[in-house]
Amino acid sequence: QVQPVESGGGSVQAGGSLRLSCAASRVTYSNNCVGWFRQAPGKERDVVAITYTGGSSTYYADFVKGRFTISKDNAANTLYLQMNSLKPEDTAMYYCAAGWASAVRRASGSCSTTIADFGYWGQGTQVTVSS
Repeated sequence: QVQPVESGGGSVQAGGSLRLSCAASRVTYSNNCVGWFRQAPGKERDVVAITYTGGSSTYYADFVKGRFTISKDNAANTLYLQMNSLKPEDTAMYYCAAGWASAVRRASGSCSTTIADFGYWGQGTQVTVSS
């Protein structure tokens, strides 16, 4: 199975926390860009956070900086997203995805933030934040 599998979503009140997990296959995880994305009903899919598993490069969308933290367990091919200080506007389906080869900027060890560069998508996990 090359598609990632997300878990950890749920319903929380504003100000609460959730931790999402993403189990990926070694083939799509190792030395690759992996990340979290979200899509609310009627809206486009957005990048939330991306990291390079072969280094330390990390990207956060402005709307989650200081609240969400992406982390990884390379030995387990697992990606996490710790979400704190959740807001109702964080309500969305959250997806984990691994990039195509084009996602990795080899020269800099950084990642593309273009959604089209990510081709291995999980089914998503729902996060609902109530006010």
